[in-house]
Amino acid sequence: MAIIQRRWRHALFLNLVFRFVVGLLFIYVYCEYIIYYVTQIQCEWPELNKEYTEKVDTVYAMVIADTHLLGSRNGHWVDKWRREWQMHRAFQTAMTLHRPDVVFVLGDLFDEGKWCPENEFNDYVDRFYRLFKVPEGTQMYSVVGNHDIGFHYRITPHLARRFEAKLSSPPVSLITIKNNHFVLINSMAMEGDGCSLCSRAVAKLNSISDMLRCSSGSSLCRSKTRLEKYSRPIIMQHYPLYRESDSICTEPDAAPLPERNALFEERWNCLSKESTEYLVESLLPRAAFGGHTHHSCVVRHSFVPTADHKIEFVEYTVPSFSWRNRLDPKYYLLTITPEEVKVSKCGLPRERTLQATVVLLAAALLVYLKLYHNRAKKYTYQKHLFGKKV
Repeated sequence: MAIIQRRWRHALFLNLVFRFVVGLLFIYVYCEYIIYYVTQIQCEWPELNKEYTEKVDTVYAMVIADTHLLGSRNGHWVDKWRREWQMHRAFQTAMTLHRPDVVFVLGDLFDEGKWCPENEFNDYVDRFYRLFKVPEGTQMYSVVGNHDIGFHYRITPHLARRFEAKLSSPPVSLITIKNNHFVLINSMAMEGDGCSLCSRAVAKLNSISDMLRCSSGSSLCRSKTRLEKYSRPIIMQHYPLYRESDSICTEPDAAPLPERNALFEERWNCLSKESTEYLVESLLPRAAFGGHTHHSCVVRHSFVPTADHKIEFVEYTVPSFSWRNRLDPKYYLLTITPEEVKVSKCGLPRERTLQATVVLLAAALLVYLKLYHNRAKKYTYQKHLFGKKV
């Protein structure tokens, strides 16, 4: 009898261990992989208001901002590994579910790019492309942020050149995708002080502006280059355009109070008023996207340079994609044609949701194992000690 009891207890223990290990494996897979699909599958490409006849001109774009990959100075290596893994899983899940034509990364790719030496910067770039790998057929464009090369006052030619070379990100560039035009801008080059970086940016902007005017049919231009099909461009940069503060932002994920009412400092929290007016009047944008604040904001701009001319467009400030900056990181999905820009905001799992899910699943596993143990013990006891049929 004692031998029989020892055998069934040993078998029960092994069975419990097996189920415990399988349960832990399920919790890990769910919280590290499946939960990103459960969250993001709810986000879909925004629908256009009207059917656009030329389907070839429809662009599906994903926009992220402020990934802030850690370097060797800030944060513990565990935090660094954890946050990078989260962003990697979230981004790769988005690539699998949405398959965008293009991804725009709006600056502050790196947290310590303005400080790090050459070998560390090269490691930064390699990590970025490894973590944010895009599938074949998807293009990726990055604009520079102040954490990548520094605010204007501390940018050196070396810092500017190495980001430009490694990330293929000049101070200003015009990207055309399926007859939709995007102007990518280095926000720190909009200082307006005549520095070499600013001079390059302004010269390129003036050239792009002239090309756009010529392509729109205006006679007030000199460019011999024409776009195949004109549409008002979309601005992509790191800073928001000029605004006094975030107090006008009414999104649920806008900056919290009282931070929302803090006044912005031009050239630090946003572009200067003069640079904003210059960009708007030069490019006549139909939409603008920026990051930098780590919070969400939607601003409907209306500029009136002259009494008979009004420039209206919507500006979107994209929340940070990193859990270090937000408890609820976000990204945007854009459906774009030469006539429309439609936007969907997609949320990632909240940090507290991830933690609560682990606790609840672990508690459920323990309850299950307890119930299974009691049932198996009762069954075995009745069968082997009393010979009863159960």
